[in-house]
Amino acid sequence: MKDERGVYYHPQAGDLLSRVYVRRGPDGEVEFRLWQADNPHVWERHPWLNMADIHKAAHFYRQERSPNIDPLQLYDISVARALLQEDKA
Repeated sequence: MKDERGVYYHPQAGDLLSRVYVRRGPDGEVEFRLWQADNPHVWERHPWLNMADIHKAAHFYRQERSPNIDPLQLYDISVARALLQEDKA
């Protein structure tokens, strides 16, 4: 899907209030950015991140905040690549 912010997917089935936007960064690497309708500060406070940065942040999040939640479930590199390829066509 695509809107004024760019190409996105819904990371959790049935949750239309959250979107993960995807793009190619300056070096061609896939980048992600989370948006949540009920929490607009997420978009404002979090920049575009590549998978390496997401893995680092997820590790920190699990250690410092919630060891039972895996934030990596939101970011799917396969879906992102497919969407970017489709958008390119």
